[in-house]
Amino acid sequence: MFKGLGQLGDMSKMMKAAQEMQTKMADLQEEMQNITITGESGAGLVKAVCSAKGELKSLDIDPSIFNSDEKEVVEDLILAAIKDAQAKANEKAQEEMGKLTEGMGLPEGMKLPF
Repeated sequence: MFKGLGQLGDMSKMMKAAQEMQTKMADLQEEMQNITITGESGAGLVKAVCSAKGELKSLDIDPSIFNSDEKEVVEDLILAAIKDAQAKANEKAQEEMGKLTEGMGLPEGMKLPF
């Protein structure tokens, strides 16, 4: 007669685990906004800083590259620095997510939504 109560207890544990995961995900989301990653190009002539979520925060451009004859080169360096920062941010995000999933006993490499 009371056989079903065991299943309710398991369901309760699952719900609690899901709520914990949701809280940890929210905390990680917030943390990712504060983690900054620097990408660069042109041997450091252009540096781009973005959050671990890939949001561009700042650019640092060495004034020596400003030459109107090389406008396209400057633009390419800026884009390359931004792409480098975003790629590194993606790696960092995956690393942080891996720590979260590992801590929760989930399979390695499991993709969770951001």
